Amino acid sequence: MFKKILIANRGEIACRVIKTARRMGIATVAVYSDADKDALHVEMADEAVHIGPAPSAQSYLVMDKIIAAAKATGAEAIHPGYGFLSEKSEFSAACEAAGIAFIGPPPAAIAAMGDKITSKKLAAEAGVSTVPGFMGLIDDEAQAVKIAKQIGYPVMIKATAGGGGKGMRIAFNEAEAREGFALSRSEAKSSFGDDRVFIEKFVTEPRHIEIQVLGDKHGTVLYLNERECSIQRRNQKVVEEAPSPFLDAATRKAMGEQAVALAKAVGYFSAGTVEFIVDNERNFYFLEMNTRLQVEHPVTELITGLDLVEQMIRVAAGEKLAMQQSDITINGWAMESRLYAEDPFRNFLPSIGRLTRYRPPREGEQRDKTIIRNDTGVYEGGEISMFYDPMIAKLCTWAPDRILAINAMQQALDDFEVEGIGNNLPFLSAVMGHDRFRKGTFTTAFIAEEFPDGFKGVTPSPDELLNLARIAAFIHVKTELRASEISGTMPNHTRALSVDWNVRIGAQDFAARVIPETVGKQVSIGEERPKLVSSAWVPGQVHGHFRMNGHEFSVKISTSPQGIRLRMRGIDVTAQVRSPRVAALASLMPVKKPRDTSKLLLCPMPGLIRQIAVAVGDKVEAGQMLAVVEAMKMENVLRAERGAKVKKIAAQVGDSLAVDQLIMEFE
Repeated sequence: MFKKILIANRGEIACRVIKTARRMGIATVAVYSDADKDALHVEMADEAVHIGPAPSAQSYLVMDKIIAAAKATGAEAIHPGYGFLSEKSEFSAACEAAGIAFIGPPPAAIAAMGDKITSKKLAAEAGVSTVPGFMGLIDDEAQAVKIAKQIGYPVMIKATAGGGGKGMRIAFNEAEAREGFALSRSEAKSSFGDDRVFIEKFVTEPRHIEIQVLGDKHGTVLYLNERECSIQRRNQKVVEEAPSPFLDAATRKAMGEQAVALAKAVGYFSAGTVEFIVDNERNFYFLEMNTRLQVEHPVTELITGLDLVEQMIRVAAGEKLAMQQSDITINGWAMESRLYAEDPFRNFLPSIGRLTRYRPPREGEQRDKTIIRNDTGVYEGGEISMFYDPMIAKLCTWAPDRILAINAMQQALDDFEVEGIGNNLPFLSAVMGHDRFRKGTFTTAFIAEEFPDGFKGVTPSPDELLNLARIAAFIHVKTELRASEISGTMPNHTRALSVDWNVRIGAQDFAARVIPETVGKQVSIGEERPKLVSSAWVPGQVHGHFRMNGHEFSVKISTSPQGIRLRMRGIDVTAQVRSPRVAALASLMPVKKPRDTSKLLLCPMPGLIRQIAVAVGDKVEAGQMLAVVEAMKMENVLRAERGAKVKKIAAQVGDSLAVDQLIMEFE
């Protein structure tokens, strides 16, 4: 077994590999760029080597620097994680040439499966069902349109070296095919240094289901069941689970056997994933093979009991797999939510900055026998950089069945505290609470169909609104009681506390009566029978658990002159608690109008201007492309909301802009 390995990656996957290596008694070496000098993976590793500037093209993607770091530290093997160099056959070959073990598949398998065109041809030869499409390279927009028409819309335009949703566009007509080809090519060039693209038929009502495979160097290849990855936004997975709520045993076996056949056809060993598109009749088609550890591997580990990183290390060291196909079972159900530094209320645009608060839920077995696992590479006070992927953490839950796993995830998301940057916690909560998701009747179009206008937050039900009003009244009275107690320490400064309050949430008012009790507070809204609300929350805490009517509510709390902000299950409301007299006077105050930005195009995220598509004096139509902003390796197209004439352009290609910085102005 190896004594020391180097992890050629960063963030949560580097930390994940370090944890397993540490448990196996293997020393670890981290590599880091200028932007990551204070990163968590650097702190966790036994040694760390600086490899260059922040841009990945000058650090994490430079093979010579990685191999030099391994040689300098005496590392016997390199684990590439996912992304970066993990699917570069040249890197695997370079490690081999340097006498360093590559903890992954052989170069030939990476090369064969890394090119999507070649992989589809090999899959077809191995008897794997494939999607209809054009497997040759496409030279220009005109050829892309011609091929798309021959295949029949809708089509998927994809980078042949792509992954992670980058360099991928769906086109439903000629205009989208032209634009999608240009954007896919540009994004692929930026992300992978390879602008080749191909086109295939887009399967309607598809589900994205993948098979985890694991092989050794002695000819054994197993499939470790499937993962459901259909909850996606812009082809980027958001929520994964294992097993799939859609597959039956026969389909699972057929998909698994085809995945194994493909792996054997290319001499595959180590961990890998064969991805399929599955239609509503359970017909499945090969999509691609990822010759690396997947982001979502923890859900497979939770239902099989296997540590995939450990298995990869053992295989790289020449060991035989210690299990057979019959040993692979499905135990319970696992969920994974990808926590991203992106603002769902601003169309999921990337967010960067400092994590002023980062408190994950407690990991391990919980009181109800469910399990929480959080794979992360950040810490409170750390920075989220614009140079890398926006992932903050992968929150996983396990339970005996699917609904219990979803419920455990809902509670864990409520308990997860992240402040300082935009993040998708409320959106993940909304997905977990969505009836269609809970029933398992979704496709890869779930997010587009259920949130067509973007995410605006979860609208509380009448019962949830009442509960939030009670909690707001509880918080206000407890705060007032503390102030009263402080005042009472000084002679002649004790003040009486009212029991009647007005709670306003949005445009709705609640008449609340709060009577302090020994174990909590009796709170009633209107003429209802009082409910006992109890909590250990004290003023100043930003998170609290409240018991009411036999139920527990986990609520994030922040106070300001505007009121008490309460966040729970994707709901985000501000409650104003006043005396009835003050509430009556407040209702007479004029409402301040927001700033008019209707004639301005503001940068919606921190990013780099890649393209300005119009000029001063141009007349633009609704939906027309205005500019392209690159942030966190993704290119975002900014379009006109309505017809207008360009009055001023304030930004240029190459400019790095902050959020809400002016790009252009219209007449």
